[in-house]
Amino acid sequence: MRSIRMRILATLLVLAAVGVGGWQLLPSQQDDGRTITVGTTDGVTSLDPAGAYDAGSWALFSNVFQSLLTFEPGGVTPVPDAARSCDFEGTDLTTYRCELREGLTFPSGRAMTGQDVKYSFDRIKRIKSDVGPAALLDTLRSVSASGRTVTFHLSSPDATFPLKVATGAGAIVDSEKYPARALRSDNGVDGTGPYTLTGYAKDKQAALAPNRHYQGALSGIGRPVELRYFGDGKALEKAWKDKRVDVATRTLPPEVLAGLNASDPDQRVSEADSSEIRNLYLNTRKASPLHDVRVRQAMAWLIDREKLAATVYQGTVDPLYSLIPTGITGHTTSFFDAYPELSTAKARALLTGAGLPVRFTYGYATGRGSGAEEAAEIKRQLEATGLFKVTLKGYEWTDFQKRWASGELDAYAVGWVADFPDPDTYGGPLIGTNGTMSTGYSDRAVDQLITASQQYADRSEATKDFRALQEAVARDVPVIPLWQAKEYVVSSEEVGGGQYLSDGTGVFRLWRLTWI
Repeated sequence: MRSIRMRILATLLVLAAVGVGGWQLLPSQQDDGRTITVGTTDGVTSLDPAGAYDAGSWALFSNVFQSLLTFEPGGVTPVPDAARSCDFEGTDLTTYRCELREGLTFPSGRAMTGQDVKYSFDRIKRIKSDVGPAALLDTLRSVSASGRTVTFHLSSPDATFPLKVATGAGAIVDSEKYPARALRSDNGVDGTGPYTLTGYAKDKQAALAPNRHYQGALSGIGRPVELRYFGDGKALEKAWKDKRVDVATRTLPPEVLAGLNASDPDQRVSEADSSEIRNLYLNTRKASPLHDVRVRQAMAWLIDREKLAATVYQGTVDPLYSLIPTGITGHTTSFFDAYPELSTAKARALLTGAGLPVRFTYGYATGRGSGAEEAAEIKRQLEATGLFKVTLKGYEWTDFQKRWASGELDAYAVGWVADFPDPDTYGGPLIGTNGTMSTGYSDRAVDQLITASQQYADRSEATKDFRALQEAVARDVPVIPLWQAKEYVVSSEEVGGGQYLSDGTGVFRLWRLTWI
């Protein structure tokens, strides 16, 4: 039996600790205009909130757009940002009303209205981009606006809706700058966040200047920041060593992360537990060689997460045995319970009568962490049994998203950063019938569990539904959980605040960076 390395967390999420006043921006006057450069391999799919649902895009969105609500550092309950206040009306959790803050203006100088908020939500659902966040708003039936009052009408009780409003899916755009039925195609951004986008070159850089007209949850303004995008971890490592970036995050190569030394006087290292996970998604459609549940179950008997974490990732990630990660309410070890050991014999028994080896295509994103090395290791594990023959294909990130969304790939591994600090973010978007991962999986009982779990204002009461949901996923295997990440940020000795960049709430706090 394989050993399980478990992390016991005391709170809903392990979040970076912050001191009193940590939500404020307090730059000194010295070096106020000096730009901090941040390097990352998380590219941007689209500058339009209706056309992106990935970590790199949302990291940028949380700085240049405002949502009605946001998350304080370490917080699990959203607080007003563009809104002055938000509350459910009544007790049935189907009507959510927000009052917009006064004095918010877009870069054009035009005042934000409730109609802009309605327009922003409506166009996400109307455009329904294959790689957009429409699936996250599945319970939103309609939006109405009168003056600064915005009312959301939900199709079913959804206690998690305020959390969704606080994400990139709730980014408010200028209704005069974004087309109603199509994505904006230029490199412009018209939002009211703490930064304005002053320059952008896709896959290269995004220049951000503090928005001195910003009004919201933050106090003060941040430093000028330039995000620099790198094609892979090796390129990011070289930029860091050459001192072309002041901060490096998401994602340096595993061998670099494994060798980080917090006592090195020339750099600052932040390492924290994270709610980010990575799953292997399986195409369950009839035309797919993985359509038969027995084939997918056979794969679940063969994937060696421990070896994957130890070799490809050199211990910088932890093996994961459930859809919901450690530290999140409702976490179980459903895949370990169902498949407690590596067993070629049990996998072979499931494939009796099937034409062996089972052949399928495994797609992965190039330049995204260790995706290629991970794919090669999973291919090796499966083919070593003689039961599978795997063809690997790598694709540029945006192309990769489109291929899995269209159902072209048989299997594909994708990382998932929590949209918000609640187990619901691992439910509907990942395995719901209209989920964003497009595996073709649809189960009425699973959909009912997702809906049922949303009705509890006290989220601990949803635990039983999430346990049942994870048992169903381990039985039907539309996904195979692989690992749970840790959060690493490395900065030069001159830069402070790197430990506050990300804390599991989906907000990328560039405004916390400062010169020391």
